[in-house]
Amino acid sequence: MDDTLESLFAVIEDRKETLPEDSYTASLFTHEKGENAVLEKLGEESTELVLAAKDDDREEIAAESADIVYHLLVLLSMKGMDLEDLEAELESRR
Repeated sequence: MDDTLESLFAVIEDRKETLPEDSYTASLFTHEKGENAVLEKLGEESTELVLAAKDDDREEIAAESADIVYHLLVLLSMKGMDLEDLEAELESRR
């Protein structure tokens, strides 16, 4: 899974730098409401995850969790943070 997260974060960082026109990720970095959009998506996806868990819907739990992780990684990138920052915080809690 580490490789998957690292690969995804690398794509997010690339989209932030290259800003391809047809990229949803790039649009989050160029749109004036980009950060607000990411924060709203995190809230929305969190609610959807809770509902999926309540319904015991494993497929939806996985899908909504992936949406949360993706938008979290975009937010970290927006704030100039990276996976090491997240890993360090998680490690400090062990």
